[in-house]
Amino acid sequence: MSEFAGRTAVVTGAGSGIGLAVATELAARGAAVAALDLDPSGTPADVLGLRCDVTDEESVSAAVEEVVQRLGGVDVLVNNAGIGAQGTVETNAYDEWNKVFDVNVLGIVRTTRACLPHLRRSSAAAIVNTCSIAATAGLPNRALYSASKGAVLSLTMAMAADHVTEGIRVNCVNPGTVDTPWVRRLLEAADDPEAELRALQARQPSGRLVSAAEVAGAVTYLAGPAAGATTGTALAVDGGMQGLRLRKS
Repeated sequence: MSEFAGRTAVVTGAGSGIGLAVATELAARGAAVAALDLDPSGTPADVLGLRCDVTDEESVSAAVEEVVQRLGGVDVLVNNAGIGAQGTVETNAYDEWNKVFDVNVLGIVRTTRACLPHLRRSSAAAIVNTCSIAATAGLPNRALYSASKGAVLSLTMAMAADHVTEGIRVNCVNPGTVDTPWVRRLLEAADDPEAELRALQARQPSGRLVSAAEVAGAVTYLAGPAAGATTGTALAVDGGMQGLRLRKS
């Protein structure tokens, strides 16, 4: 597959999980890919791994400039870097609220600002933000995380409106519970990991966790030429969690 031939993609949070799957898939489809992460050591040989802290504007600017110098520009930006949080509205410390919003929301702002001058020069510019089912469904014990992803959903729609006349498409994906190293760490910390896994699987109508590769497929679709008329859209990749209400037998 070569639908991304001649295009350069920047993927944040690409050291593992969804971001790594996205970077790998874009490279397989012909893109020149830069994987930005606090620890990019896990990126494959055909991907340019660069250390980047999305909470630090100078770090982001330096990484994007290196991408432009080494790969020639930016056509696709995937804002995937994010962190999770568990708790109700009263249990997370204010410092944690600030930290999660700094990564999950302002991280998108910083990276997009750095990439916009280059995206404006592209004839096929696209931004895809990693949002979450938590933006559209009330999940227990996820108040802080849900609030940050709700902001990502709204930010995506506003960015799409702001930049559509510049030829820059902006969309987001809303994954359900994805089988990633982060989720596996949460399971390992549970009192009964197997019971917790069964509960997470049962929460999704498909009866299983979403794979990182499935999310990557949705991201590459939204970033690619087949979605040329698609902007301001949130694509759920959640095993039916957002819209399906199955009858219990």
